[in-house]
Amino acid sequence: MHVLNIILGIVGLLVVLGLLGAVIFLMVKKDNDPARMAFKVLLTAAIIIGAAWYISSMTTHLGGGMVGDTGTAMVMMGIIVACGIALSIMWTPFLSDLIISPLTNIFDGGNEPPEQKPFYSIAMTKRNRGKPQEAVAEIRRQLERFPHDFEGIMLMARIQAEDLADLAGAENTLNHFCNWPDAPAKQVAAGYTQLADWHLKLSADADAARAALQQIIAHFPGTAMALQAEQRIAHLSEAEKVILAHHDQQDVYLPQGAQNIGLLDSTEFLKPQELEPGQVAAAHVKHLADHPNDTEVREKLAIIYARDFKRLDMATMELAQLINEPSHKPRQVAHWLNLLANFQVELGADMDTVRSTLEKIVERFPTLPVADLAQRRLMRLENEFKSQSQGSNVKMGVYEQNIGLKYGRPRGSQ
Repeated sequence: MHVLNIILGIVGLLVVLGLLGAVIFLMVKKDNDPARMAFKVLLTAAIIIGAAWYISSMTTHLGGGMVGDTGTAMVMMGIIVACGIALSIMWTPFLSDLIISPLTNIFDGGNEPPEQKPFYSIAMTKRNRGKPQEAVAEIRRQLERFPHDFEGIMLMARIQAEDLADLAGAENTLNHFCNWPDAPAKQVAAGYTQLADWHLKLSADADAARAALQQIIAHFPGTAMALQAEQRIAHLSEAEKVILAHHDQQDVYLPQGAQNIGLLDSTEFLKPQELEPGQVAAAHVKHLADHPNDTEVREKLAIIYARDFKRLDMATMELAQLINEPSHKPRQVAHWLNLLANFQVELGADMDTVRSTLEKIVERFPTLPVADLAQRRLMRLENEFKSQSQGSNVKMGVYEQNIGLKYGRPRGSQ
C-alpha cells in the first residue's frame, strides 16, 4: 500500500509538472518578447525554489525557545514577503492583462499584429510629381514583398501605359499577373478589360483590344465575364471609329444649307430622313450573325419586330434567347420578361399567357426585389388588360416586306 501511494504521488507530480510546463511553454511562445518571458519564468522558479529551500532549512532551528522561535519566524516571514513583492513586480502586469484583455480586445483588437500589406503612397506621390520611373521603382520594391498584389500590379501598369507610353510593358505586367494560376477571376477580367481600354484609347488598336477581351473568353468560358467581353467585342468597331476621329482631328464637311428658307413653300425636305424599320432590322440581323451575344442589339431587334412589324412570334424568339442565357443578371432577365409581357398585352395575347410570363420572374428569383415587383404587376394585370384600347385589335398577318429579316432559329430559343 505504501508503494502504491508513492507511485500515485509520483504520477500526480509528473502530471502537475507537465501541465505547468505546457502553460509555461504557451506563455513564452505567445509573448511579444519570448526571451524576456523565458527569463522571468526561470527567475521566478529560482526565487521560489531558493526561498523554499532556505525556509525549509530554517525550520530545523525552531523549538529552541520562545526568543529563538520568534526570531526565526520573523526571518521566514520577511523572506516570504520579499519573495511576494519580487514576484508581484514581475507578474502583476501580465496577470492583470490576462484578466482584463478579453474585455479590452473587443474595442482595440487585442494583441493581434496588424495585417501586413503594401503601401503605395510614396509611389503615387512620385508619380504626381512627374517622376514615373521612380514611382515604378518604388512599386517594384513593394511587389518584391507582395508579388501578387493586384493594386500594385494595376498601378504599375497604369504608370507604364499612361505616363511612360510603354503599352507593351504594361501588357507584360498584366499578363504576368493574369497567367498566375491562383489569380482571382474578377481581377484577371478587370486586368484584360483595362488593357483593352488602353489599346483603344492610347493606340486606337481595335485588333489588340479584341485580343485582350478574347483572353477573358478563353479563361472563363460560359461565365458572365465572358458574356460581357463578347458584348464589348461586338461594339469595338464603333468605338474605334470614334477614337480614330478624335485622334485624327479631321475636318468635318458641312453641306451648304438651304437658302432663303423663309420664302419656301415647305420645309419637309429639311427634316432628317429616318431609316426604314426594315433596314434597321436587317442591319441588326447582320450584326447578330457576327456577334450573337450582343444583348443591346438583340433587344432592339425584338422591339422592332413587336412595335413596327407587329410580330409577337419573332419578338418572343429574340427575347427568349436573352432570357434563357444563364449568365445574364437577374435584373436583366426580369427586364426582358416584363418587356415580353408588354408586347403580349399590346399584341393581343391572352391573360393566361401574360400571367405565365410574369410568374417566371417569381419562380426564378423568389427572394429578389424583382419578384415583388412582378407580384404587384400580376395583381394589377386585369386592370392592365382593361385599360388596353379596345380598338387596337391587331390583325396578325404575314408581312412580305420583312421576309429578308428572317434567319435561322437562335440558340437557346424555345
